[in-house]
Amino acid sequence: QVQLVDSGGGLVQPGGSLRLSCAASGEIFKINFINWYRQVPGKERELVATITRSGTTTYADSVRGRFTISRENAKNTVYLQMNSLKPEDTAVYYCRAVGPKIYWGQGTQVTVSS
Repeated sequence: QVQLVDSGGGLVQPGGSLRLSCAASGEIFKINFINWYRQVPGKERELVATITRSGTTTYADSVRGRFTISRENAKNTVYLQMNSLKPEDTAVYYCRAVGPKIYWGQGTQVTVSS
């Protein structure tokens, strides 16, 4: 089993920054890659960014150049640095770990508003 704890969300003004954290525990050696997703009420979850075991990263077109996914192996934590935030980035953000099974964090609310 793998446990994921999302944190770091909050209220920020347009143009501001936030850093989300996804702390993993348990059988993390089984994880092949970790994603960040986001969801707005009434819409499907949207894939935002991915980091693989080898460190390869990919991004949705809507966030490329503004968001950065990274990891700190010593802390078993994946981060999502979000800069130049826009109101349309408002959503609940979830991390997801993919291995033999799929695991989700509980989500953290990000609100971008003046």
